This record gives sequence, C-alpha cells and structure tokens, in this order.
Amino acid sequence: MKIVAYEFYFRDPQKGYNFVGILPERRKDPKRINKNSIRKWGKKIIGKVIDSKELFFTQVTIDRDTGRIIHPNTSL
Repeated sequence: MKIVAYEFYFRDPQKGYNFVGILPERRKDPKRINKNSIRKWGKKIIGKVIDSKELFFTQVTIDRDTGRIIHPNTSL
C-alpha cells in the first residue's frame, strides 16, 4: 500500500536548502487538497521559526510495507 506525503524544506540564504520534516496526507476529500492548503499545514506544524516565504514542499510516496520514500523522479 502507498501513502502520499509531503517533504518540507526551507531555504537558508547562507546554508542552502534544509530538510524540515515529512507529513503524510490524511485528508480523504481530494477537493480540500491544494498547494496553498499543504503550505499552510506545513507552516502550522513547523511554526513561526521559519519564514513561510522560504518554505516549500515536494510530494512523495511512502511504501507502507517497507517504509521506502519514493520521490517523483525516482524509478520504482
């Protein structure tokens, strides 16, 4: 079974890109899922420590059986 999740990163002008965390998608209604809602969710979880303009995410898939994270450009 596969799970959709989002990896969050922020851009630090001095240090470059930093991984913040990964959140699994739990919403059942696909109409509620859009880029803005995902960013707001990430900002809510991460808090005010990071400037939201520097926060971005990538969608990944997690194989529930193995825990392997599959990135969009990764071949199966």
